[in-house]
Amino acid sequence: MAPTVLKGRNYALLIGGIVGIIGLACYPIIVHPMMNPEQYKKVQQMNRAGIKQEEIQPGNMRVWSDPFKPRPDDKG
Repeated sequence: MAPTVLKGRNYALLIGGIVGIIGLACYPIIVHPMMNPEQYKKVQQMNRAGIKQEEIQPGNMRVWSDPFKPRPDDKG
C-alpha cells in the first residue's frame, strides 16, 4: 500500500488544522491570562495572604526591589 500524498486543498486543510489546534491549546494558557490579569491578581493575593516575604527569602537575600532605586543600606 503506497503512502497517501496530500495535494492542494487537503494539504491546506491538514496544515490549517494543525495550526488551529495549536492556537486553541495556546489560548487558555497564554492569551486569556494576558488579556484578563485581574482574575489572576486576585488569586495571587488570596494565596499570598499572611506570608511575609522577608521571612521566607532564602539565603538571607534581600527581597526584590527596583534595581534603579538607591538602596537604603547603601553607604555610598
